[in-house]
Amino acid sequence: MKSMAIESDMESKQKMILGLFWTTRKTIRTEGCAPLRINKITTSTSEFEPEGRKLLKLTDEIMEDILENMEKGSKVKFDLTMGGEKLEAVISDDFFSINATKTPDLEDDIIGKMEHEMQRETPDFCKTFIPRVFPQKK
Repeated sequence: MKSMAIESDMESKQKMILGLFWTTRKTIRTEGCAPLRINKITTSTSEFEPEGRKLLKLTDEIMEDILENMEKGSKVKFDLTMGGEKLEAVISDDFFSINATKTPDLEDDIIGKMEHEMQRETPDFCKTFIPRVFPQKK
């Protein structure tokens, strides 16, 4: 497991999206274009899991709980899979860590990229990532 301090004043939502995006983007290198699956989200007050075969998406209710926890300094844990890789990402407003079970070298790549992006005035991530983790509004 690799960790880093987050010393950026960007919004909590942006920090969370960057953490998930760069975790996914760097994992593509070893797992190809396998879909990202959020298996569980654990906050200090709740636990969210997908129902049956449905994908767990970041609904307004889930996001509200995540952001509330991050902003009060609590850590939020994401259990993820992508292909054969199992990942655990933990984030709060001032902390990010990643654990990769199959390819531990990914941890250094993800943390390195997160440290770089947190220093940028406008962090870089692909806008097409958002619809993959947030439900589409009708």
